[in-house]
Amino acid sequence: MANVAWIGLGIMGAPMAGHLAKKGGHHVTVYNRTAEKSAAWVAKHGTGRTAATPAEAAREADFIFACVGNDDDLRAVTIGPDGAFQSMKPGSIFIDHTTASADVARDLAAQATQRGVHFLDAPVSGGQAGAENGTLTVMTGGEAEPFARAEPVIACFAKSVRLIGPSGAGQLTKMVNQIAIAGLVQGLSEAIHFAECAGLDLTAVMETISKGAAQSWQMDNRWKTMHARQFEFGFAVDWMRKDLGIVFAEAARNGATLDVAKLVDTYYAEVQAAGGQRWDTSSLITRLG
Repeated sequence: MANVAWIGLGIMGAPMAGHLAKKGGHHVTVYNRTAEKSAAWVAKHGTGRTAATPAEAAREADFIFACVGNDDDLRAVTIGPDGAFQSMKPGSIFIDHTTASADVARDLAAQATQRGVHFLDAPVSGGQAGAENGTLTVMTGGEAEPFARAEPVIACFAKSVRLIGPSGAGQLTKMVNQIAIAGLVQGLSEAIHFAECAGLDLTAVMETISKGAAQSWQMDNRWKTMHARQFEFGFAVDWMRKDLGIVFAEAARNGATLDVAKLVDTYYAEVQAAGGQRWDTSSLITRLG
């Protein structure tokens, strides 16, 4: 068991922290910008304690986890006046599960090193269901030694944890993930739409093609809800567009050509304009009918 701090108790962070306490048996201190969420988390799990600031949460922790909104939020909870970096013990490890830029990951890793602590950028894939079921995929950037120490703790809520490369590599891999998903979901939307227009038995179609080269996680987990026009599952359109914005900023620096991803982003903008900001990403099909 380890002393663990968790910063950010949203729909992803709250269940992930829960797995650390219940499955891992770790001593968990939680911080959330809205203090009521911290108190509710402790009440729900019957364990752990709350902290008034990230610095207070991190003070005695061996591992400090964060899952917040964006680069600015991440900087606030790390290097801000009450941030975790102000109180972390020498040798302790900050593991960031926020989807943020590779630049902020590299910067915070450098600042952590100067303070005698460690920073891992470790964004996740698997959505709310993955967080709740403890089956997330974690892609990590950073140094091998702190990763080796953190890996068994992260495994409490993950089915796959891998060190990809140096600081920033985790965030870059998450960008690759989001590029792939954008194209997959649009392709699946058009396939379902076509089958519907053709009057096919969609169940028979999907059960057949999912056994072949068209198979994907999106197909296995989303075709039924897409056909039913139900979009209360997984990752919200607002969040996807935030992530794609990070992708496009990085692509402008590294020269990558992302024609499909940029096109799909305009489709997500249409979904937002139609009121689908909080629908999950499979709501792309609503544009088609």
